[in-house]
Amino acid sequence: MKTIIIEDEQAAAQVLQSLLREVQPEMEITAVLQSIDESVEWFRLHPMPDLVFMDIHLADGSSFGIFEEVDVTCPVIFTTAYDEYALKAFEVNSIDYLLKPINKQDLERAVNKYKNIFNASTGNSQVFQQLLEKLQYKLPAYKTHFLVPERDRLIPLPVADIACIYIDEKMVKVITHSQKTYYLDQTLDELGKLLSPEQFFRANRQFIVARSAVKDLSYWFSGKLSINLTVPTPEKILVSKARVSECKKWITGQ
Repeated sequence: MKTIIIEDEQAAAQVLQSLLREVQPEMEITAVLQSIDESVEWFRLHPMPDLVFMDIHLADGSSFGIFEEVDVTCPVIFTTAYDEYALKAFEVNSIDYLLKPINKQDLERAVNKYKNIFNASTGNSQVFQQLLEKLQYKLPAYKTHFLVPERDRLIPLPVADIACIYIDEKMVKVITHSQKTYYLDQTLDELGKLLSPEQFFRANRQFIVARSAVKDLSYWFSGKLSINLTVPTPEKILVSKARVSECKKWITGQ
């Protein structure tokens, strides 16, 4: 069985190779590729492998750009640093995913799923194409980092560090879980499209809150709710009566 690994993080690629040698010693890793361009060139020059391990986000963009350039007909096991809530939408019977950091048990499960399905299937190409279409349709292009100004430089701010985003005197500010404050250039409307709705909620016209920062909810006047965070906020974060049900569903993940 021949496979290639498409992964731009050298340490992650090495870990995957080491685990594959333990889980599937007969598997031959014929190439380790780090970018879209390198992968496209490899596919154009080499016969199709039996299986590909592919990171979804590469340094030069989404790995789905590879499929726009070449016809990849072999099955793929995707790897990603996405949280599990995003990955649940991707899982289908034909191909699996691996959530970083990859462990031996998950890798063994993914390889066994591939062997059980594709060794018995005569329509591998068709099955894989159906999976690809589903992934391309459902993959959320949400931000994982923002570049924010700090003194005389720009620093990457992980989205996972954000507790809330709010408008203060026409400025968009971010409060992190460590209670640091940064500024963003985007409007709240724009940010609402860039942030995962599973993790962030537009509470009102002034606030976007992170589920990871919610301490509790308080009943307020006129049927409203107050979202109380684990970090101080400049004012109460109120949710209108009409959106109380939506807010509760978001909190519980339903």
